[in-house]
Amino acid sequence: NPPQPLLMLSFSINTVLTLTPSEGCVSRTLSISGGKTVVVGPGTCCPHRGETLLWRTNVVTVTPWLAPIVWEGTFNPLIVDSIYKPMHLSIATTVFAVGKNVRFLRDFLETAEKHFMVDFKVHYYIFTDRREDVPAVVLAPGRNVTIIPVPGSNRWQEISSRRMEMIQTAIENHIGKEADYIFCLDVDTKLVATIHPGYYEQTHEHYPYERRPASRAYIPAGEGDYYYGGATIAGYVRDVHKLTKYCREQLEADAANSIEAAWQEESHLNRYLLYNKPTKILSPEYLWQDFKAKNKEVQIIRFSQVNKNYAEVRPNVKKRK
Repeated sequence: NPPQPLLMLSFSINTVLTLTPSEGCVSRTLSISGGKTVVVGPGTCCPHRGETLLWRTNVVTVTPWLAPIVWEGTFNPLIVDSIYKPMHLSIATTVFAVGKNVRFLRDFLETAEKHFMVDFKVHYYIFTDRREDVPAVVLAPGRNVTIIPVPGSNRWQEISSRRMEMIQTAIENHIGKEADYIFCLDVDTKLVATIHPGYYEQTHEHYPYERRPASRAYIPAGEGDYYYGGATIAGYVRDVHKLTKYCREQLEADAANSIEAAWQEESHLNRYLLYNKPTKILSPEYLWQDFKAKNKEVQIIRFSQVNKNYAEVRPNVKKRK
């Protein structure tokens, strides 16, 4: 079986860390293959063959519930690869290319083949209403594509709301039997689960949570940890299935009461993760936006959403955060 670390919002090949408090600081116990452990004290990270790396001091790297927040410089890729590559894991990757958004699919696939889970088995599941427009992209050995037909819509909010239902169904029908981990990504992401880059420097009173008590996505004022972006969701297949099933049920309950959460499935995702804490969180490096310049905290951009004209690709667009 795969190791235990990677749950709700996790880059799938990160270091296996169990965090425990120690004398007012955080000591880190690194589990390595063969049952060995290495205790990593404050100021260090993931030693490899006697190597010591500096822990990031200009960003928050641990949540209040002691889950790691993954920033560049907080893990050793050599250890990551030594743990996961010998396991021959299979990574399912879902992407929705509905309507005019199919134009982003070639860039998504080509950059994914260069940078995403290199040397791992990856199965792309493309949900689209334009099968004939899916580009033919050369894939590395062990990587393949399955096209899943879905209906189009005149409302982008409807597509957003139904995404959880479609992923849940795909897990039950196919993915659950075929993959160890799953990534659910937006097609307008270039690859070179996740704190939203628009809000990571703000406090929870400024997050665009659903604040209407009538919605199942309601988060009361004064509550909240982070604002998570819906564009990147990942983890064990069974955990993502549980999340998507929950969001689908809450979306349907809202619809029965003629209410739509502020940001559809993203609002319900944030409600779920507030009361079901993720065991690992991706920094905004894993969900950046092309129109934003890199700042001092962002040392490398792992995922970046491309610039686009929302009014052109979304027929009933409203200004996005």
